[in-house]
Amino acid sequence: MNEDVLQRARGVRLAIFDVDGVMTDGTLWIGARGEAMKAFNIQDGNGLKLLQKAGIATAILSGRKSAMVAKRAKELTIAHVIQGTGDDKVPAFEALVKKLKLAESACSFMGDDIQDLAVMKRCGLAVAPSNGVEAVRSSAHYVTKAHGGRGAVRELCDLVIRAQGK
Repeated sequence: MNEDVLQRARGVRLAIFDVDGVMTDGTLWIGARGEAMKAFNIQDGNGLKLLQKAGIATAILSGRKSAMVAKRAKELTIAHVIQGTGDDKVPAFEALVKKLKLAESACSFMGDDIQDLAVMKRCGLAVAPSNGVEAVRSSAHYVTKAHGGRGAVRELCDLVIRAQGK
């Protein structure tokens, strides 16, 4: 593991995640009546719970708004859920960091597409799943081996926990 990435992971106090393409594989199932469904990975969920037990706050920051995401976040006791930001996630990120009285460098953010870049560039640890778009992968401090929705979230959780010796 790259020492710079480990050092950045040691400083993480808040882990923030995009949803589509990160917590899910990016597939959106649309039913005949217009209902949408998403699939979440159980190991990713367990990783988030382990991260919380290690004393790291967790958050969701998503451009889309979804009742499914709110339900999943509640199941995982994710305290900070921000949805419906559209493509500009920076104001919501700034408000969250201010509310929690954290430095931006104490945050990690995992995103997979270009609308995530602005927040990623402000965080101490920017992470992309291996299936993220090239511009995001090349801007990330760490690119997971796993794809979004297929263990990428768990990989970041394990990295932070391990780096912090928890």
